[in-house]
Amino acid sequence: MARPLLLAVDADPESLSRVENHLQRRFGADYRVRGELTSGAALELLRDCAHRGEPVAVVVADQWLAGIPGAELLGTVRTLHPDARRALLVPWGAWSQRPTAEAILRAMAVGDINYYVLKPWSDTDELFSRTVGEFVHEWSRTVVSPDREVVVVAERRAPRGHGIRSVLTRNGIPHTYLERGTPAATTALGRMGIRDPEQLTGPVVVWMPAVGGAVLLDPTDAELCEAWGIRTTLDDERDFDVVVVGAGPAGLAASVYASSEGLRVLVVERETLGGQAGSSSLIRNYLGFSRGLGGSDLAQRGYQQAWVFGAHFLLTREVERVTPADGGFDVTIGTVGTVRARAVVLASGVSYRRLGIDSLEVLSGAGVYYGASVSEAQGLTGLRVVVLGGGNSAGQAVLHLARYAAHVRLVVRGRALGEAMSQYLVDEIEANDVITVHTGSEVVGGGGDGWLSEVVIRDRESGAEQTVEADGLFVMIGAEPRTGWLPEQVARDRQGFVLCGTDAMGAVGWPLDRVPLAYETTVPGFFAVGDVRHGSVKRVASAVGEGSVVVSQLHEYLAAVKAQTAGGRR
Repeated sequence: MARPLLLAVDADPESLSRVENHLQRRFGADYRVRGELTSGAALELLRDCAHRGEPVAVVVADQWLAGIPGAELLGTVRTLHPDARRALLVPWGAWSQRPTAEAILRAMAVGDINYYVLKPWSDTDELFSRTVGEFVHEWSRTVVSPDREVVVVAERRAPRGHGIRSVLTRNGIPHTYLERGTPAATTALGRMGIRDPEQLTGPVVVWMPAVGGAVLLDPTDAELCEAWGIRTTLDDERDFDVVVVGAGPAGLAASVYASSEGLRVLVVERETLGGQAGSSSLIRNYLGFSRGLGGSDLAQRGYQQAWVFGAHFLLTREVERVTPADGGFDVTIGTVGTVRARAVVLASGVSYRRLGIDSLEVLSGAGVYYGASVSEAQGLTGLRVVVLGGGNSAGQAVLHLARYAAHVRLVVRGRALGEAMSQYLVDEIEANDVITVHTGSEVVGGGGDGWLSEVVIRDRESGAEQTVEADGLFVMIGAEPRTGWLPEQVARDRQGFVLCGTDAMGAVGWPLDRVPLAYETTVPGFFAVGDVRHGSVKRVASAVGEGSVVVSQLHEYLAAVKAQTAGGRR
């Protein structure tokens, strides 16, 4: 296979030469570096690569090219090579010039570019090399090859195979998914020592060459995590200052700040890192990440940050019961047992509401998915997809799927797309010809023979129904907090969201004379943050803020308990 292409396009020969030299020095050993002076020559090269199936990793282009402007050229790259990273080449200082600034903002708004790159101004411009290196790394995570850290071999439409892919993606584990029977899959199985694939009794094989070459046959989620080195069991330690229930943005933030301030922290997550945010393909409005970052990347960074501060994690394990006892809490964890905590932080988030349509529920995992499983996007290349939902997660999923699918339909109950979605997503969706938006609509049916083949969409005002072809349905509606397992002393609203602070003070059952702390529930020492809390703002940054702020309240509560205990001993 040809080496992946790094392509630079600039009408200025001197500038192009400097860019080429930089790319050649840093990446020439593993990548094919090309420079073109015109957009026409670049397009011809890119089309030839697409025709021959040769990979294109990164394309950078100056905006002011003869013929097709740089942003338009890069928009074409998105169609020819959907995984390639695309950036406008911008001279230093040009960002202050109105034409260049408008070109960048317009191209970003409609998704034609991933970002911009400042042209190297010297022979040793490390900023340029670092920026391109980040693009190369992002692209490398999309490569389908048997030479990856983790290799999954399964039938194309094996539900368990898709489930494993989702677990790996949301936990930030780099991997590739190979369809059984393809040359690449046969090569991978041979490297595992499996010469005859017909002898395999199960539908899924997972190989981890990066961690000792472990081979797993039809592994559970827990076995998958343990093999990679993510803990799902505890050692002898059973006594913690705080147990955090949930490893979404709020839970991860709480674990980072609590462990960094000396508290002994245990985080328990029943599924994967990141919660709903972990499945987002690209979060562009999170402070400090101007290019945006994937939800799984954000979750993985938070996990690593908490881990280096000493936080303990249990993934694929569920908290079954929390019992106030002896001035603390007994926390019962499925298959693990009971641990002791001085305080508890509930950060379990919310789950998407089930459709409750029998013909679609039976296809869950077989074309019907709850949440934005970005891992499914490549497998839907050239196919038709429906996304149900009107929030930011649905918007991000639609845009990601549109990079691969032949056609994507977005079904929204509201009358306007912008009612619950950020404007930057609305703009990009409206500019994408692959996407059709159905406002004021809902999904009322569908089905398929073992795999989804059609979805029924109904207009909520007229009642008219339309049956459309669909190979994938992603459901992102409603927000159910799943708090029925909590102690009955923890007050909730009618929807099940947990009451905290002044809301808890007004509820029946607050046992103390003092006012509850802002994120404290009706049980002293039991806190709730993020989407599970009544009245919370359903945004990633808000969840992170609550998770960090609650730690100061933990200290206040623990100090008060310590003082009370000391006073009782006098």
